[in-house]
Amino acid sequence: MPDAGEVHRFFSSLRMTKRSRQTMFAIHEHDSTITFAVKVHPRAKKNAITGEFRDALKVSLTSPPVEGRANEACIEFFAKLLKVPRSSVTIASGQTSRNKVIRIAGLTAQQVRERLG
Repeated sequence: MPDAGEVHRFFSSLRMTKRSRQTMFAIHEHDSTITFAVKVHPRAKKNAITGEFRDALKVSLTSPPVEGRANEACIEFFAKLLKVPRSSVTIASGQTSRNKVIRIAGLTAQQVRERLG
């Protein structure tokens, strides 16, 4: 029978493995554009990527989902984050939903992953 210290070390090692496992959201390349899914949380305290949910990025935005303001904030957020012009960022689908598909022109999937950190 293992002692309490061995059990603790075993479960701690499982948590480390789980934490260090790299999860990657899906990025799709089409010609000279890429697309990826996001799940938007409007009216948040700050604009930030807060994690991943299934194959989508979770994004918190301070703007409310009224009159397209959250969509504009989403476009501006990704344009600044990825260092591309606003005109390169569009919402491909999900204009009225929290689940959106973002389209970025002029970057590869690898460049997006590097810029997102």
